[in-house]
Amino acid sequence: MRKTPLELRLVAGMDGFELRFGDRLVLRHTQSCPAVVMARGNSEVLMYRGNFRIGDNPHGEIVPVGWRESTGGIVLLDGDVIVARLAVEQTALTVSALVPGYDRLRVRFHAESGECVWGGGEQMSYLALNGRSYPIWTSEPGVGRDKSTELTQRMDAEGMAGGDYWNTNYPQPTFLTSRWLAVHLDASCYSVLDFTDPAFHAVDVWSGAARFEVFGDTGPQGLVSQLSARFGCQPELPDWAIGGAIVGLKSGGSSFDRLEKFIEAGVAVSGLWCEDWAGVRETSFGRRLFWDWHSGARSAERHPDLAARIAALNARGIRFLAYANPYIAVDGDLYEEARAGGHFCLRTDSDEVYLVDFGEFDCGVVDFTRAETRAWFAERILGREMLDIGISGWMADFGEYLPTDLRLADGSDPMDAHNRWPVLWAQVNAMALESRGKTGDALFFMRAGFSGVQGYCPLLWAGDQSVDFTRHDGIGTVITGALSAGLVGNAYSHSDCGGYTSLHGNVRTAELMQRWCELAAFAPVMRSHEGNRPDDNLQYDSTPELLACFARWSRVHAHLAPYVRHLCEEASVRGLPAQRPLFLHYPQETALFTVQDQFIYGADLLVAPVIEEGAASRRVVLPGTETWRNCWTGEDFAPGTHEIPAPIGQPPVFYRPDSAFAPLFEGLKGVLEA
Repeated sequence: MRKTPLELRLVAGMDGFELRFGDRLVLRHTQSCPAVVMARGNSEVLMYRGNFRIGDNPHGEIVPVGWRESTGGIVLLDGDVIVARLAVEQTALTVSALVPGYDRLRVRFHAESGECVWGGGEQMSYLALNGRSYPIWTSEPGVGRDKSTELTQRMDAEGMAGGDYWNTNYPQPTFLTSRWLAVHLDASCYSVLDFTDPAFHAVDVWSGAARFEVFGDTGPQGLVSQLSARFGCQPELPDWAIGGAIVGLKSGGSSFDRLEKFIEAGVAVSGLWCEDWAGVRETSFGRRLFWDWHSGARSAERHPDLAARIAALNARGIRFLAYANPYIAVDGDLYEEARAGGHFCLRTDSDEVYLVDFGEFDCGVVDFTRAETRAWFAERILGREMLDIGISGWMADFGEYLPTDLRLADGSDPMDAHNRWPVLWAQVNAMALESRGKTGDALFFMRAGFSGVQGYCPLLWAGDQSVDFTRHDGIGTVITGALSAGLVGNAYSHSDCGGYTSLHGNVRTAELMQRWCELAAFAPVMRSHEGNRPDDNLQYDSTPELLACFARWSRVHAHLAPYVRHLCEEASVRGLPAQRPLFLHYPQETALFTVQDQFIYGADLLVAPVIEEGAASRRVVLPGTETWRNCWTGEDFAPGTHEIPAPIGQPPVFYRPDSAFAPLFEGLKGVLEA
């Protein structure tokens, strides 16, 4: 952490001015490279099932090159006319357009040669953001996310659903640089982080005013700690969640019988997750849930005697988890209650409920801008229907679908409310836990997010990866997502073990299932998923070999619980994530800045999962100056780059022999072989 407060200050120059944070240049304005550009926007937004196409045709551009000092900052001039103001207060910079109707700003921050940039929320394709631009807009990430692939092209043609490298459920307008500075746009409007020009870091803001917070430290750990404190640290994960695997099954009441087979096979089970607890709906996409979040007739038909069966599991030390999202189906029992209570977003041209097509069924959007509605959902649904029958956690899904052409109860512009919608959704879930005294015991996990979600959501999950090894939508994106999200204050992340999205003949292989187990065991929470087409895909109880694989790695995960508890304590005090990019501990090694396919688990364990199909070995970077020891062979390796054998069942994992947890790590081999 920084030892003394740092302040922004203006330094006048010959033909411009500079903005510095301590001795570090943050922004420079000159006639040849103005810091601010202004325009009037003309946007077009199209949404289809959570996929957005957003365009703009800005006009009337003003590039103010003149300037003069003013009280509290600088005014920018276009000729002799004042057109904008830069105000500086301690560690914040506010840029305001002063010309009526100007609602587009581009602010250019200083960049230095070779400087690396990270952030942007949870980015799935690239950890280092250099050379690319990143629209900050929460949405479906897309299927494939690579415009060169047939799957992405087909999904684009079918409904704008292919995605691209920058699409993410959880964007955030925050970036960190290798000068150990961070800049955060304190706004929820549409924005773009643009790092395509090596001369500057540009932020495009769809607003007439923009407030930027600047952070600085002597290294990355202190910087990440500051950001964690700014956005809110998560509570420590409960013991049950880190002490075994959460088995995801959605075959109705028979899920309980299937769970027994997992237990008999030696799986360390901490929970049973049945997302189908409230009923199911079959669609062309696959088996979907019936979006009516209560234990009514559909739930009773799908899961008879659910409360009693939950209680029986709890008596055995096994928790039951469910599912909810912030939408209610028009053909559900709760729809009329929600409509009569004024809990839905409305159309702009009438008082009718605004309905969203979620893929062959329509839903009302619960309006979380209304305090009464937040309280109703937290109490009526999450409290009475879920927590009160013994449910200990759930997937708090979606949150990124808010359309931009509806009417909100608080009168806010949906373009501004869209990105903060996941934060409101997280707040509602946190309210429910608090109301029952379950904070830190019950556990919900989310895929959608934005600035501030960290203060409410205790656990991220990486979304709906394709069931494959593809570069932009497969197993490897889980690592990139966890590392990028961790840099902006999210301590805990995990994934659907086995992957989720199976479309157009893309199905799970035994190899993928095995490799995903190896990865999932080294996340704070290990949870399986049957995917969107469970009948077409392998499951972990499909074959004895897969069940044995899941059992082995669940025991590895459970064995590491004391170490994960240590990481939770560290996260609560210092705000450091459990899964960390290598440079967080070795910032002097600049070659590590772009490494995104391996991670440091805490400070003492290095994990290099196999994420390439058919690979029997992989390149591993061992940082620092001290020896690293292979968990499975006991062989010591000097720091450097090594080609490490990695047959299925033996992913490269190393620990520091001088770690206080070395005896625990030494026991991993015996656990795996038992």
